[in-house]
Amino acid sequence: MSHDKGILISFEGSEGCGKSTQIRRIADRLEDIDHREVVVTREPGGTLIGEDIRHLLMHKEEGEAMFPETELLLFAASRAQLVREVIFPAVEEGKIVLCDRFLDSTTVYQGVARQIAEDPVTQINNFAVGEIIPDLTVILDIPPELGMERVRHRVSDMPDRMEQENIEFYGKVREGYLHLARSLPERFFVIDGEREPDDIELDIWNEMHARFFAED
Repeated sequence: MSHDKGILISFEGSEGCGKSTQIRRIADRLEDIDHREVVVTREPGGTLIGEDIRHLLMHKEEGEAMFPETELLLFAASRAQLVREVIFPAVEEGKIVLCDRFLDSTTVYQGVARQIAEDPVTQINNFAVGEIIPDLTVILDIPPELGMERVRHRVSDMPDRMEQENIEFYGKVREGYLHLARSLPERFFVIDGEREPDDIELDIWNEMHARFFAED
């Protein structure tokens, strides 16, 4: 992806890793770069259609009976809409897009943790995103026990369907992300999510600056 068109940065990690906090912080920093507009979005969701799919995936009682294949296709449907309605136009217009989860979530959650075969996951992912691949993917890595503990102590939200999974599921998610990062080191930046938020923010910002803004 040409950086004169824009930049797509995705943030990944297991439940409770601190993605949302860091996205807010990085967005605030990026607002200081006058010539670039920042778009913050999320998966599943980010569009009216996507948010309806998110509600079905995460919160509807009927979701408890959902098969892994159904889950995979619903995530892909939300992603296909988000790419075409929000991400692709923003990148074409030279904006910086920060996305809370993207295609790697499907590879890890449905492909690894739900154990759906790799080929259909890859094909469906590719169909959903088209040519849009993140320029940088930040993984906030935390032990599964810490993720579950953080989710339990959230006071504002009831745990969604993904957050209610067991420790084995969280462990598979973590290993799936680390495997991806080892496979594609040029795209992924893994950071220790157990550290202080200020330190995490600074490391993410330094990585972004070195990759994208050093010549600005």
